[in-house]
Amino acid sequence: MEIWIDQLVQALALPQYSLSTVFIVSFISATLLPLGSEPVVYGLVKLNPALLWQVIAVATIGNTLGGAVDWWMGFGASKVADRFQASSMHLRAMRWLEELGPKACLLGWLPLVGDPLCAVAGWLRLPFWHCVFYMAVGKFLRYVALTAALVGVFG
Repeated sequence: MEIWIDQLVQALALPQYSLSTVFIVSFISATLLPLGSEPVVYGLVKLNPALLWQVIAVATIGNTLGGAVDWWMGFGASKVADRFQASSMHLRAMRWLEELGPKACLLGWLPLVGDPLCAVAGWLRLPFWHCVFYMAVGKFLRYVALTAALVGVFG
């Protein structure tokens, strides 16, 4: 198994796969799976600074589509569950999300809470395309800030 993983990592590290690797990792990292896209984004920009905007665009698209998957997972979960009963803290968070609406998805880039936030937006059946728009804006700004900080500091 370890040999297979090593071979996969080596294949994905090839230059012809660099942007597709950023897309896949950014997509997976936006789902509820514990994976971060920042090292891949930074690594590729560090190795090839000319790809800065392409990397940011591909990472934003992959991460946004992963957030959209979270939205649909939340939507599906709300259809299955009869009632959502939670602690007062959860109920306050739900009210906050309902009041803020799709704009809450601007925070979809946050570690630990961003992905579940997108799923809860689906659970609440907030408008899909509005949520995707705000996810994309937040995630784009995150990648711009991330690469600017890393390239500026370490470049």
